[in-house]
Amino acid sequence: MRELLTSAGLLLDFSDFLGAVELQPMSEADLVRAAQRGDTAAFEELYRQHVARVYGLCLRMCANPAKAEDLTQEAFIRAWQKLGSFRRQSTFRTWLHRLTVNLVLGNLRSTGRWESHLTAIDSLPERGDGGAGAKSEVALDLERAISQLPPQARMVFVLHDIEGYKHREIASLCDLAVGTSKAHLHRARKQLREVLKR
Repeated sequence: MRELLTSAGLLLDFSDFLGAVELQPMSEADLVRAAQRGDTAAFEELYRQHVARVYGLCLRMCANPAKAEDLTQEAFIRAWQKLGSFRRQSTFRTWLHRLTVNLVLGNLRSTGRWESHLTAIDSLPERGDGGAGAKSEVALDLERAISQLPPQARMVFVLHDIEGYKHREIASLCDLAVGTSKAHLHRARKQLREVLKR
């Protein structure tokens, strides 16, 4: 009977077809929905997609590689815990970014101090493969210069010029007056120009 149906074209063999179908990667929105249902593999994929950016943000804000690693892990733990509250009114990336900024600022407040030490230039992670061109050297010089800014000036610079926050948002996040935020940004830019001229 099977041979008769196959010869009549009524019974198809899908094994070749199924082998040729490639699974499409899930979109970020699909990954978030799956993770909200408790799918840890989906959350692991979100982690892989965003961990470098979150670490970079933490490092710029606290200028301490070890602390940045701890804060990055804490950001993803909080993201997993609060994922049910994510309502998709913004992108996951934006939501995670805001969560990370709040976490870092909260950490700085809870320790009762802004980081006062400067990160040694040698302790900053190297970028690229060692044969990097002039563009990556300039980027590394800028990262090192940012790490040398006074803590609040660094924070305002990172939030405003790198992350795109407005002064009123920074003032609210950092418990500063808007004018103080602007003054810190002016100071940071001036110091960066001086450091990068050397």
